[in-house]
Amino acid sequence: MSSIGRASVLIGAGTIVSRVSGLLRIVVLVAIVGSVGSAAGDAFGLANQLPNNIYTVISTGVLTAVIVPQIVKAAAHADGGRAFVSKLFTLGTVILLAATALAMIAAPLIVTVYIDPAKVEPDQIALATAFAYWCLPQIFFYGLYALLGEILNARKVFGPYTWAPIVNNVVSIVGFGIFLLLFGGPSPDVLLWTPTMIALLGGVATGGIVLQTVVLLVFWRRAGLQLRPDFHWRGVGLRHIGRLAGWTFLMVIVGQLAGIVQTRVLSGASGTGPAIIATQNAWLVFMLPYSIIVLSIGTPYFTQLSEHAAAGRHDEVKSDIVRSIRVLGLFIVVATAALAVAAVPATRVFTNSSDEALAAAPVLLCFLVCLLPLAVLFVIQRTFYAYNDTRTPFFFTLAQGVLVAVTALIAGAAVGAGALPLAQLAAGVALGQSLASVVQVVVATVILHRRLGGIGVRAWLTPLGRFVLVAVPAAAAGWGVVLLCGGPEGWLSASVVSGALGAALVGSVVLAVYIGILALLRTPELEPAFALGRRFLPKR
Repeated sequence: MSSIGRASVLIGAGTIVSRVSGLLRIVVLVAIVGSVGSAAGDAFGLANQLPNNIYTVISTGVLTAVIVPQIVKAAAHADGGRAFVSKLFTLGTVILLAATALAMIAAPLIVTVYIDPAKVEPDQIALATAFAYWCLPQIFFYGLYALLGEILNARKVFGPYTWAPIVNNVVSIVGFGIFLLLFGGPSPDVLLWTPTMIALLGGVATGGIVLQTVVLLVFWRRAGLQLRPDFHWRGVGLRHIGRLAGWTFLMVIVGQLAGIVQTRVLSGASGTGPAIIATQNAWLVFMLPYSIIVLSIGTPYFTQLSEHAAAGRHDEVKSDIVRSIRVLGLFIVVATAALAVAAVPATRVFTNSSDEALAAAPVLLCFLVCLLPLAVLFVIQRTFYAYNDTRTPFFFTLAQGVLVAVTALIAGAAVGAGALPLAQLAAGVALGQSLASVVQVVVATVILHRRLGGIGVRAWLTPLGRFVLVAVPAAAAGWGVVLLCGGPEGWLSASVVSGALGAALVGSVVLAVYIGILALLRTPELEPAFALGRRFLPKR
């Protein structure tokens, strides 16, 4: 517990600072491009998301699924895995350069794949394409950052990967602030954008990613690694990695195809209501507790779980699964309850008015349906990865991807038939994604349970049910605070600052009631939770 606790707190602290600074970045960006009903905002949101999509392929796909377990194994080599890492790093750099070059060449085509030309004006497509030329170089630096970071994680150097994004956020906040000083805002109309404005906004967004990647290079000596170009890729198991990565690549492609369907459907609401950038921002708020809780606690568990799986200690793997899900569930349930009650003030952080916050809040609420299932999926899916099985996750992710695409199309068809208001299209798409994720985690859990001869489902499902029941009165207390403050339309959503403060106030009340009830029930999971909390406190 001690090593995992220290690593979790290090990752958690960095993630908190990173996400808070990331929210500040969103606040400044929304002040420039707008949010709900902003055609220019949707254009930039799409263009800036394109390299992130590739990053998703690399980070949550090939690297997390394949590289961490392989580096853990390579550490047993006579040289400590140095040759393996150099070959892997060289190969990854070559692939990233090629992918970035191809993406730059195909930028206009890529943009039209994500935007339905029949639903948006040509000027908006042209603006998105112009932004894409500035943003697509991020592919190389996002990928390099992910490769460097996962190698460091596999060597149990967790801090730099978590803290480096703060550099990106600081650069972006300063750069976007300079933009506001020069050009003012918000500028939601695509016709208002000049080449200078496009270059400054896109250049700042990409420059932050470049510096974020450079920061990781400083920490290589701490991992005991010395990189050098090595193009001799034979004899180090890259063919085996390729077979594993092949399934993972297909899995992530499924997710990207589903995302394309979602974006094309959402483009129908661009310029009129919550659409692409509002959905992206709601997802970022949704990911705040996921990143702080799931990644900070789950990442060290995954490294330990990979070691146990590689050594054939299956009983310890099962114990890792139970412990990690129970601890994750304790935190993630209260986070879900707090965000659900404070949805409007939390949404106010990335919108420019109270009315926009009310319009965008349902999107966040619909995403929250899958927060707890995704936390469970994090552990279940990575257990497959620890056993070098990327084939099985492909199939249950394929089912999820199909459901995401189908539900998005249903939401679009419902709008066309008048059964769903256009203003609720984004919420409908988000709800469809959440329901698909619930199905995915159920299927994945059943398969892993059969594969390992039991994974202690009752041992972690029962505590999760108890946490949910306790969260109900905690959420009711938080809602009482909202009503005392004038309701969702009161001072809680009057401004960005009041939204942030209001969300913090409501969340604190929910958390206090939640912990109080769990303490009265003598919940055993509180002890490791308090142990993690004590590590944040300064030593006396």
